Amino acid sequence: MRLDHGRDAKFPAYASEGAAGADLSAALRMPLTLAPGERALVPTGLAVELPEGFEMQIRPRSGLAARQGVTVLNSPGTIDSDYRGEVKVLLINLGAEAVTISNGDRIAQAVIAPVTRAEFVSAEVLSGSARGEGGFGSTGRN
Repeated sequence: MRLDHGRDAKFPAYASEGAAGADLSAALRMPLTLAPGERALVPTGLAVELPEGFEMQIRPRSGLAARQGVTVLNSPGTIDSDYRGEVKVLLINLGAEAVTISNGDRIAQAVIAPVTRAEFVSAEVLSGSARGEGGFGSTGRN
């Protein structure tokens, strides 16, 4: 659904036949400038209703990240099936220069994915494995 401030917002669209993610665009009344290290919650002017058992993953656009250092901070962000508010994208500028986001600029990708819900069970002991308790960096040096 397009929200009032997003009436002229671009509808999500796949950029190619094989694209997994649909581009999401900014719905801004005025351009937004992100200084290096600055983050902002950018509106899309859209609200969605996803089927139960699915989520919308909000992912960075590779070109925006590679060329300007702007990425999605909580990547991937999740829009749950029971959320009915505006889809917003938490962007951060990790680049060395300020970046201006304007109305209609493509800012992220949306991937619709099935959700598997687990049943959590308390245990006194876990089975062993070759990895054991090895954490960050424990499976190799690369």
